[in-house]
Amino acid sequence: MLDLHFVLENLEAVRQNLGHRNMQADLERLQALAQRRSELLQEGDALRHRGNDIAKAMKAKMTPEERSARVEEGRTLKGKVAHNENEAKQIEMELDALLRTIPNMTHPDSPVGRTEEENKELRRVGVPRTFDFTPRDHVEIGQALNIIDFEKGTKVSGANFYFLKGDAVLLELALCRYALDILGAAGFYPHLTPDLARPAILEGIGFNPRGSETQIYSIADQDLALIATAEITLGGMLANEVVNEGDLPLLYSGLSHCFRTEAGSYGRTSRGLYRVHQFTKVEMFAYSTPEQSEAIHDKMLQLEEKIFEGLEIPYRVIDICTGDLGSPAYRKFDLEAWMPGRGESGAYGEVTSTSNCTDYQARRLNIRYKPAAGGRPKFVHTLNGTATAISRTLIVLLENHQQADGSIRVPAALAPYFGKDIIPAK
Repeated sequence: MLDLHFVLENLEAVRQNLGHRNMQADLERLQALAQRRSELLQEGDALRHRGNDIAKAMKAKMTPEERSARVEEGRTLKGKVAHNENEAKQIEMELDALLRTIPNMTHPDSPVGRTEEENKELRRVGVPRTFDFTPRDHVEIGQALNIIDFEKGTKVSGANFYFLKGDAVLLELALCRYALDILGAAGFYPHLTPDLARPAILEGIGFNPRGSETQIYSIADQDLALIATAEITLGGMLANEVVNEGDLPLLYSGLSHCFRTEAGSYGRTSRGLYRVHQFTKVEMFAYSTPEQSEAIHDKMLQLEEKIFEGLEIPYRVIDICTGDLGSPAYRKFDLEAWMPGRGESGAYGEVTSTSNCTDYQARRLNIRYKPAAGGRPKFVHTLNGTATAISRTLIVLLENHQQADGSIRVPAALAPYFGKDIIPAK
């Protein structure tokens, strides 16, 4: 969340940011509550000061009548203090809830726009392949090779679940290790994270674990929910902790399953593995000082590009516009890879994203660092990025590297992890 004092001192900038993000928050109510809280603090101080005066006076000599009056005043004062504290507590709770509806501020270079159509393409890398045969999409390929089974997945778990079989299983494992090795060489320390987290951690990261709009599966009768990304678990590791500035940045990679309800419409572009309820993902996460975060954001984007260049996949880099940003993100870049199976001519589809969330998540989770120069602890910056979401990476591997005879060529960078350089046709 944003700092309350920042919001009150920059109301017009916050209001403009809400408009750019196509979001709403009751800033007038926030102002009124902040004013009333200030009044209550002053009233509370005055009441406690008067209480101290009465306590001192009770030690002095006085008539029974005077003592009785002081006792009665003290009793009345205690009731006023209790009422003051109760109102202040209610206002603090409402203030916190209102602050959580206000999104992060936005990087000045982020394109201003209301929908994803106004995202800005920064560059394209690689040239989409021209096939001398009619290419198939990954669903047809997976069925032909007997490596992806949607029918059995639906029978066992419901729509948008699937089984990976045979070489698809080995491809998933190979992609995980391939990505982890690239991240490890860049200083990201690997973690195998839990697949569940407490709702308070999800809320701190910026996910809503409840309600009709949630993308999260909650566990009945348990204070737990299935995670949608390892960003949740890696980001929750340091909740309510203070680290030393000299230890920053902390660079983590995380391997986890991800679970998403994926409520909404499904069309041709969401066919097969593109929008599923469960998948494996290798995630990047960083804790940094404010001065370090922009450079780390650039580094995460470079690593995502390195991974997909090694997989020999054409892609483009997208600067996400204000209206398409999630609440925690200050700036966000997506990689969209070429997917030949999307219609007759193919199209780009999102495969990774990386976001700089500044101190927005850290304030919600109370994660701070102790400055090397001394002084009060400050909130860290947090960043996240997808190294590889396996389901979507399988799409682009199978579709881009399919051969006329039905086999799949395995890119040279991935072959050592996979153990062979081709998936033979059946």
